[in-house]
Amino acid sequence: MTPPRPKRGPSMSDCRDPADGGGGPDEAVAFIASTLSDLARIAARHGLGTLSYLLDMAQMEANDTLAYRRGPDER
Repeated sequence: MTPPRPKRGPSMSDCRDPADGGGGPDEAVAFIASTLSDLARIAARHGLGTLSYLLDMAQMEANDTLAYRRGPDER
């Protein structure tokens, strides 16, 4: 008879990472907005003005989408 395995914390497959399709639409939009912010900063730092601008616009759209999804009480 084999001894029982010790219990461990949640595995990576149990995590609800929006990048891996976990969580819901609100988590996905928040993750996208955050990622776009990071990418826009990188683009700006390297003098990629047009790309930085487009990423900023996409981030603003993601933030607006998240605010709309949450409703007027949470804006």
